[in-house]
Amino acid sequence: MIRLGRSLGRGLARPRFQGIRFRLGVAMAFALLPVIVLAIVQMQTGFREQSEARAQSLRLAASRASLSAKARLDSTVVLLDALTPETLGPYCGPRLAALVQRLDGYIALYRMSATGAIMCSSRAPLASSTPAAVRARSWFQRVRAGEHSVIARAVSPRVTDVPAVIVAVRAERPMGRFDGAMTATIPLEILQPDVADPALPDGAEAALTDAHGNILVSTDPAAFALKEGRLGGWVAHVRADSAGAALFETRVGSGERRVFSAAPLTGRDVYVVLSAPSPGLWSWAVLNPIGNLLLPLGAWLTAFAAVMLVSERVVVRWLHYLERIAAVYARGRFSIRPVQAVHAPTEIRVLADTLDDLAETITTRDKALLDALKEKDALMREIHHRVKNNLQIISSLLSMQQRTLRDEPARAAIGDTRQRIAALALIYRTLYQSADLRYADAHVFLNDLVGQLVASEALRGPLVTSSVQADSLIIDPDKLAPLALWLVEAVSNAQKHAFAGRGGRLQVRFRVQGETSVLEVEDDGPGTSNDQAEGVGRTLMGAFAKQLRGEAELIPAPGGGTIARMVFATPEAAVPADPSDVARSEAGT
Repeated sequence: MIRLGRSLGRGLARPRFQGIRFRLGVAMAFALLPVIVLAIVQMQTGFREQSEARAQSLRLAASRASLSAKARLDSTVVLLDALTPETLGPYCGPRLAALVQRLDGYIALYRMSATGAIMCSSRAPLASSTPAAVRARSWFQRVRAGEHSVIARAVSPRVTDVPAVIVAVRAERPMGRFDGAMTATIPLEILQPDVADPALPDGAEAALTDAHGNILVSTDPAAFALKEGRLGGWVAHVRADSAGAALFETRVGSGERRVFSAAPLTGRDVYVVLSAPSPGLWSWAVLNPIGNLLLPLGAWLTAFAAVMLVSERVVVRWLHYLERIAAVYARGRFSIRPVQAVHAPTEIRVLADTLDDLAETITTRDKALLDALKEKDALMREIHHRVKNNLQIISSLLSMQQRTLRDEPARAAIGDTRQRIAALALIYRTLYQSADLRYADAHVFLNDLVGQLVASEALRGPLVTSSVQADSLIIDPDKLAPLALWLVEAVSNAQKHAFAGRGGRLQVRFRVQGETSVLEVEDDGPGTSNDQAEGVGRTLMGAFAKQLRGEAELIPAPGGGTIARMVFATPEAAVPADPSDVARSEAGT
């Protein structure tokens, strides 16, 4: 079959007849046609016939069981009607006892008065069978309400050791007035259907239920333990079914799906229910394993082997080859080309040529993008470098202007401006010297900025020593500028008010604490003065803090001096660069 398909494929001149779809279509059409036809015929006929026969036999068995049990109950009602007038005289108890001994299938006979008192019985009544207890039972209330006969389950386990039902018949006076009831206790095993009936399906079970679906007796309780609840919900189906036996299918508690057939025994009190396993889709094949199972299985295996062989030779091995080529491309190696696909079918060759063109296009585009990125990086670094140089030129011009001034406040103002410009110039120097032009590391920047600020005042007064403890925080320039300017103002205030004429020690601390960050500048000076708390520098510090969505404050240091503190929101998408800082920020230190 495979050779025939190959010969036909080589003999056809059109390229589309050499493709994967044509070759697989021919192979699958010839190989799977017998299996498909045989499977459709057998599944449509065998399964339907078996299901219908199984359901019909179950329905008929339920009807037969109900008829035989109903005949037994009807004869009991006739017997009770006949005995009712005879149970009012003397010695009725021994007569009833003798009758129970002679009749088969009776446990006890009782005669109750209209008040529920036991007037005559075939056996000694229980101590619990008081008139009040009898009147409270549902069957007695129904008889008193006007029903001629009632069937109910025997509720007292001490009456008999086997499950039983009570058949009660209404007793009336000549004018139709209620005069009590005549009852008979019958074992349920007499009414239970025989599951050994050869007409029943394999695995069939039988049960008797009351009108609420409660199991009175069953051959296997697990076969009637429904997942949806009791069987009482199907009583309405039984009453509405014109054939007298309702059929339904549901799942039991064990997960098995079973078919149920229910029929009433008498009135609306007792129902017979038969249960059998629901036939599976392939259960019909067991009846004829050679024709229904082995032959289709052999045909399917032959077709499967043919399809697998053709698929492997025509499709799968080429797809695996292209998959390996694509995996190489995914790792960024586009120099490999799918040259072996020249012997593949038409569709595979087209796909291989597409992958080849894709690799060539990606290689060309990657080279262009890398060249553009290098050029952009160089231009950005040149721009940052020139901006830094221009800021330094401005700072130098301000320095020349400062030297010509004689007014000390003006000279101090020019000096503060120079420090702010120098801080901005340091930002651009940090950017073009960093590996990524878009971000800068706050740890490196703060160390450089504090060193620059302290060094600029080193030759103008007493010695000031500094220390910086800063976490690594990758931050963009928009957030770095207000941070740097705030630090310039804080250090300048310390130099003016804490270190003027005496020197001292400057401590700068920067901590990332999850969603917030803290920047502190501590000096060991005499403390905060009113000028320091209300000056221009304090105003600028507050403005820079608001740009960072934070707050600034001046507080006394524990060992003397002043601490300038700014608490602000940690910039979004900021990631610590140092692993030790990651652990420290997660710990909230």
